[in-house]
Amino acid sequence: MRSGLIRERMAQEEDEAISANVPDVSVVVPIRDEVESLPLLLEAIATTLSENHISYEIICVDDGSTDGSAEFLKTQAQSRSDLKAVILRRNYGQTAAMSAGFNYAVGKAIVTLDADLQNDPADIPMLLAKLDEGYDLVSGWRQKRQDGAVNRLLPSKIANWLIRRTTSVYIHDYGCSLKAYRSELVADMHLYGELHRFLPALAYIEGARITEMPVRHHARRFGRSKYGISRTFRVLMDLLTILFMKKFLTRPMHVFGLLGLTSMVLGLGIGIYLTFIKLAMGEMIGNRPLLILAVLLLVTGVQLFCFGLLAELLMRTYHESQGRPIYRVREVVTKKPN
Repeated sequence: MRSGLIRERMAQEEDEAISANVPDVSVVVPIRDEVESLPLLLEAIATTLSENHISYEIICVDDGSTDGSAEFLKTQAQSRSDLKAVILRRNYGQTAAMSAGFNYAVGKAIVTLDADLQNDPADIPMLLAKLDEGYDLVSGWRQKRQDGAVNRLLPSKIANWLIRRTTSVYIHDYGCSLKAYRSELVADMHLYGELHRFLPALAYIEGARITEMPVRHHARRFGRSKYGISRTFRVLMDLLTILFMKKFLTRPMHVFGLLGLTSMVLGLGIGIYLTFIKLAMGEMIGNRPLLILAVLLLVTGVQLFCFGLLAELLMRTYHESQGRPIYRVREVVTKKPN
């Protein structure tokens, strides 16, 4: 009995020690060819968080830089205790870089921002304070953007409008990288493709409480932007994925099955009509376009229905193989024992 109590107390003390070493925030910075900005960025993050008495770690993920950014980060990480340098083997894209940063983060909260100094690290404490009000995600809103009107502002406005209309998550600036997350929320989200733009929408699917705050935005000081109007077309493709995940992730048969049954009913109806005019009226139906349409609708309906069954099996594999529940619990409240 006594030994059991001792083991329980030791386990509790170990958990408390681990908790004491967990930083308040992990700052995740995806990087590609920003070697000129990095010294200023690291200093700004460290100064801001230290002055506000916030324990932190900085996780810089180099996404295949060719300008010396990786070498600079490796040198700094060997001499700084607050920096982790994660060097990817090649350029995988911003989504993969952010996902890598999330995987290596251990902070109670996670903040993301760009490495080009356009986001202001001085805004981080404000986002964290808003997070403490009970939100799961706080998104920055660049009200006064310092970007070109045609190559940055126009595609951004189009993309934000499309995303708001499609996802029903009404924040103004999906493209702002400066965001704060609770670490448990990030653990529930898996990023693929270029879904980093849709993190608020993915968080909404997970049942997160989301808000936004105005943040400062500065003109780019070094290098040139890697984004342009071509992003808008990629957003259109990714929106279809988000829309499906939002409505039919756990019930794909509802969309494929409905379309398949509708197609089969229409094809069957046309087939019955053609059979009637063939048998009752003696008309030729072999050269009628309706016959081809009826066959096409029936075949398409069967295929869609089969797609629905396969999607249901894949959905079950997706959830069960990872032990992912189809729900998220925010908290459990019970009566405390007397």
